[in-house]
Amino acid sequence: MTTLGILHPGSMGAAVAAQAKRTGTEVLWCPDGRSEATRERAQRYSLSEVRDLAEMTQRCEVILSLCPPANAEEVATAVAAESFAGIYVDGNAISPARMARISTALASRGATVVDGSVIGSPPSERKTPRLYLSGPDDALAAVALLFQGTAVAPHLLEGGTGKASALKLSYTSYQKSSRVLAAVAYALADDHGVGEELLAIAQGRSTSYLAETAYIPKVAARSWRWAPEMREAADALDEAGLPSDLVAASALVMERWAGSRDQKLDIGEALARLHTAPEA
Repeated sequence: MTTLGILHPGSMGAAVAAQAKRTGTEVLWCPDGRSEATRERAQRYSLSEVRDLAEMTQRCEVILSLCPPANAEEVATAVAAESFAGIYVDGNAISPARMARISTALASRGATVVDGSVIGSPPSERKTPRLYLSGPDDALAAVALLFQGTAVAPHLLEGGTGKASALKLSYTSYQKSSRVLAAVAYALADDHGVGEELLAIAQGRSTSYLAETAYIPKVAARSWRWAPEMREAADALDEAGLPSDLVAASALVMERWAGSRDQKLDIGEALARLHTAPEA
């Protein structure tokens, strides 16, 4: 039986750890410095308490870190200080560069590092998030086995450490920003009494823009006139006292396509041009 340590059992971490218990895995957690709410979650999911991090690193073959991104390196450093020699899975939403630093720090102390990312809501009877994993093949297989047949669906990525983190942030950059931008759009519409009309327009669409990749070159070709439109939208938001940063940033992105006016690009060409800032 594999022993898994969870750092730290928040709403996502506790629910993911509970799924591992379904495969016969013993799951440990460390209460040191944790809140009463964390303790309640750990008890709800019947996670086993250890004395401290040292005991966890000694007893566990696998440790999974699911914590706020800002704390990911601090948590990894603490585990490295205990000379943990098992499999360390960093499942946090962090950049590939931060993931590389964490991997280097832990590997230098004997750990095998797996880059992970959870995409979706906490697992439940109705929800099955995906656990993307990249890194050494043997370690990936061992971690995936902990969740076999559970409401956490492991997906193994080729190419080594950093791939899972890159995928998470690629998705997050659209998913979360689009929701914030939607809130700003409705705030502006409501200020002018056209919120219901905006909703009716939106409900006429049935797919996500993220799934419509063939439209990206069209955006590039039209950005010469769309960027000024976004500038106007930013002005309207400013006039209403609403945040215009996301809309203004969209204009800046479009201006990277300034030289693509009415051109027929393929997707690769359109994306490549985003790496080049417009001339001052």
